[in-house]
Amino acid sequence: MARVLYGIHGTGHGHAMRGLTIARRLSGHEFLFVADDDAPKVLEPEFEVRRLPNLGTVFKNYKVDLSATIARAVPLLLRRERYIEQALRIMEAFRPDVCMTDLEYFVPRAAERAGLPCLTLDHQHVLTCCRHDLPRNMWWDAFTQGLTPRHLFRPTDENLIISFYAPPVLPRYKARIAPPILRESVLALRPRDDGHVLVYQSNSTHRKLVDFLRAATDRLCYVYGYDRTEGREGNVIFMQKSEEGFLRLLEGCSYVILGGGHTLMSEALHLGKPILTLPLKAMVEQRFNALYVERLGYGMQADMYGLEPGLLRRFEENLPRYKAAIAAGTFCGNDLVFGLTEYFIRHGSLPLSGAPGVEEHGTGQPRH
Repeated sequence: MARVLYGIHGTGHGHAMRGLTIARRLSGHEFLFVADDDAPKVLEPEFEVRRLPNLGTVFKNYKVDLSATIARAVPLLLRRERYIEQALRIMEAFRPDVCMTDLEYFVPRAAERAGLPCLTLDHQHVLTCCRHDLPRNMWWDAFTQGLTPRHLFRPTDENLIISFYAPPVLPRYKARIAPPILRESVLALRPRDDGHVLVYQSNSTHRKLVDFLRAATDRLCYVYGYDRTEGREGNVIFMQKSEEGFLRLLEGCSYVILGGGHTLMSEALHLGKPILTLPLKAMVEQRFNALYVERLGYGMQADMYGLEPGLLRRFEENLPRYKAAIAAGTFCGNDLVFGLTEYFIRHGSLPLSGAPGVEEHGTGQPRH
């Protein structure tokens, strides 16, 4: 049995759910998590968590609140030596054999000083460790926002990228790409089409989407993520947060409307659900995800501020084509990821290629 210190980015639940799924599966090892913000409430029912501040993102009115995000980050970065020392004290007490990080800032820096192997396991580094053919209107944002995963949350010596698309890895990085990790509760679902629409907004919300749904379709639209968690406006039904209820609706929906989060996209694709994605313009990772959803034929991307009823009608007309493209994809990488992570824990590095008895990811390039 090995001891694993695992730093988790705390904004939202996707990073924590990924870490929780890995720790549950690799239960022969002892995991200690370092996290803050939203992550501890996901992790603490099953694992010990030590708190360190989270370099998170602040959202407002379906936008990244840049000034608030910077105002939050600067004091933490000015005091980073204090927090790195705190992480080193956690290491001294826990005595980990290896470290892992899912877009967490302090653990990999402490691991570097302590001379411990550290594995980056996240989705965000698909932006910086891979080569992309981007439209011109994404060049500047990709460069400026790519500075964050390239330098602030820089790649470690070992990188495992979890992604439903797999562009070529740049030669200067030691990185592997694997299909997404899915929760057991998602793997247990049996998808069907009951005719309704599942709508999820995780980071920020906008009234315009509700008005669009009322005008664009007669289908029942179950909406999660808004401050309003009950009641109904026409065909739009506001839902209270419930994992069981959400998964039941995901299992039976015709398609999903969401922001640009990778976790729910991956779950929807695994269940064969086409996606209408409304990425936040100021979050380049969401824009990458949306770009590949459209390029790979899994759905359509749209601008929250440019929604009009005809857009949804065009989307619905193409549902058979989207479903056919999704059916040809691979969206569950659990066995591969668990195998590679187990290998890292035992050896302190990733294998150069392959994993015992597991097939690799496809190319994730656009189909022509």
